[in-house]
Amino acid sequence: MAKTKTAYFCRECGNETPRWQGQCPACRAWNTLVEEPAAPKGVRARAAVGASPGASGGGAVPRRLRDVEGTESQRWTTGLGEFDFVLGGGIVPGSVVLVGGEPGIGKSTILLQVASRLEAEGRSTLYVSGEESPLQVKLRADRLEGSAGAVTMLAETELETILLRSAEAGPDVLLVDSIQTVYTPELEGAPGNVGQVRECAARLQRFAKQTGTAVFLVGHVTKGGGIAGPKTLEHIVDTVLYFESAGGLDNRVLRATKNRFGGVDEIGVFRMTAAGLVPVGNPSELFLGERHAGASGSAVVSTMEGTRPLLVEVQALAAKASYGAPQRVSTGHDPKRLALLLAVLEKRAGIGFGQLDVFLNVVGGIRLTETAGDLAVAVALASSVFDRAVPADAVFIGELGLGGEVRPVGQMERRLAEAARMGFRTAYLSPRARPSNPPAGIRMAEAEDLRSLVDALFG
Repeated sequence: MAKTKTAYFCRECGNETPRWQGQCPACRAWNTLVEEPAAPKGVRARAAVGASPGASGGGAVPRRLRDVEGTESQRWTTGLGEFDFVLGGGIVPGSVVLVGGEPGIGKSTILLQVASRLEAEGRSTLYVSGEESPLQVKLRADRLEGSAGAVTMLAETELETILLRSAEAGPDVLLVDSIQTVYTPELEGAPGNVGQVRECAARLQRFAKQTGTAVFLVGHVTKGGGIAGPKTLEHIVDTVLYFESAGGLDNRVLRATKNRFGGVDEIGVFRMTAAGLVPVGNPSELFLGERHAGASGSAVVSTMEGTRPLLVEVQALAAKASYGAPQRVSTGHDPKRLALLLAVLEKRAGIGFGQLDVFLNVVGGIRLTETAGDLAVAVALASSVFDRAVPADAVFIGELGLGGEVRPVGQMERRLAEAARMGFRTAYLSPRARPSNPPAGIRMAEAEDLRSLVDALFG
C-alpha cells in the first residue's frame, strides 16, 4: 500500500513546506505549520485554474485587451442600503465574496436577509448550510423581518454535491455557510484544514466565473481575530467583508477589507434587533446620540471610513495613579499612538501625565485608525486634566506632529460638510487645511500648534 504523501502548511498564510519548521519561512509566524496530506497533482492543477479569473478549463487563449468584448454587468441591489454601499453599489454577477466575523455576530443572519430580498426582487438564490439543519434555518428565517420562505435551502457539506445541485438549479446567487464545513473526497483530511479550504474555495471561485453566479462564503475567525484558513483564501475571492462589534453593544460594523469592484475600508453600520440586522442610515447620529456635552474629557472628530465621513466621540479620563506605575488603557485607538500623543502633550503643551492613569475610549465600537483623530484625542486628554469641557458644537480635525504642530489632513470638505449637517458650528483645524469652498454654517478656527489651542480652550 502506497504511503500517503504529506506536506506542512502554515495556518496563517497557507505557505507549503516539505518539512516541519518552528517558524514559517513566508510570514515568519511561529508554531503555525501543521502536517496534512498533500493534494494530488491533478487537484493542484485544478486549484491553480480555479484561482485564475479568466480560466475556462484549459481552452483559454491569449488575447489583446482591445479585442475583449463586453461591458460591465449591472449590479444586483439587495435593498439593504448599507450592505450595497459596502459592496460598491450592489452584487457583481460572477463575483466571490467572503464574509467573516466572530461567532454569533450576524453573518448567517445578514446572508439570509440578503437571500430573502433577492428572491423578492426576482433573483434566484441557493442557501447551502453545512452547520445547521433546514429546520434550524427556517426557525431563524421566521424571526427575520420579511419572508424568507422563497429561499431554496440545501443542507450539504460535500463540494461535488453542492456544485452539482447548483448547476442544476442555476441560481443567480449561491450562499455557502460556511466554507470551513465544505470538503471534497479528492483530498484527505478533515473539513476545515488548509488544503480542504483552499481547494473548495478555488473550485467555487471557478464555478462563479464560468457560470456568472455570485458566490458568498461565510468564514470563521481565529483566536487572533483573522479569518480562519490560509491567506490564499482571501486572495482567491474578489471581496472580503468583515463584521466588527463592540462587546455588549447592538451596533454591527461591516467593513470591506478587500474589494475588486469598489472602495476598500468602506463601512456599513447595522443595529441588531429581534427581527434581524437593520441598516443605520445616519451612523454619525447613532454614535453621538448618547453624548453628554457638558462633561470634561470629551471631543468629537470627523473621521473618514473609506469614502464616508463619520462623526465619532473620543472620551478621555486622566486620574491620579493610586498603585504603582501609571496605566495607559485605550479602546478603539492604537496604544502606541496614544503614548506618542501623551509625550507631545507633555513636551509641547506642558501637561504632565507622569503620575496620572490615562484611559481613552472611542465611543460606539469604532476603531480610530487615521491620524486625523490626533487633535481630538489630545484635546480630550487636556480637557480631562483641566476638568473643563470643550464647546459642545466644536469638532477637531488634524494630525499632530512631534513638534506639536497641527498638520492638515485630506478630504476636508467632506468632513466639514458632515459636521455642519450634524449641527456643529466650529471646526478646529490647521491653517493649511482651510478648504476653498467651505460649507455654510460652520466657522473654521485655525490652530497653528497644540500649545496655542490648549491656551485658547482652557486658558
